Amino acid sequence: RDPICDWSSDVCSSDLLDLPTMNCAMCPITVKKALKRVDGVAKAEVSYEHKQAVVTFEDTQTSAEKLIEATTNAGYSSTLVETGKP
Repeated sequence: RDPICDWSSDVCSSDLLDLPTMNCAMCPITVKKALKRVDGVAKAEVSYEHKQAVVTFEDTQTSAEKLIEATTNAGYSSTLVETGKP
């Protein structure tokens, strides 16, 4: 099922993840692909400069733990910094 996240949706969350091991310009592309493959993810914005990702997702389909697992499996450990609504 496609995520239904938009600004008016009550089932969406937005998490900020720290990705301290991103050390090359290609890293954000790999991280973004890994996050977008997680069911329920509507959007993933990854910043190499800040070594962080903002992920908007349908919270009935996924969780911060699954996002962290996805980045870790892609070779980039992450930690949850902040969670909220988009």
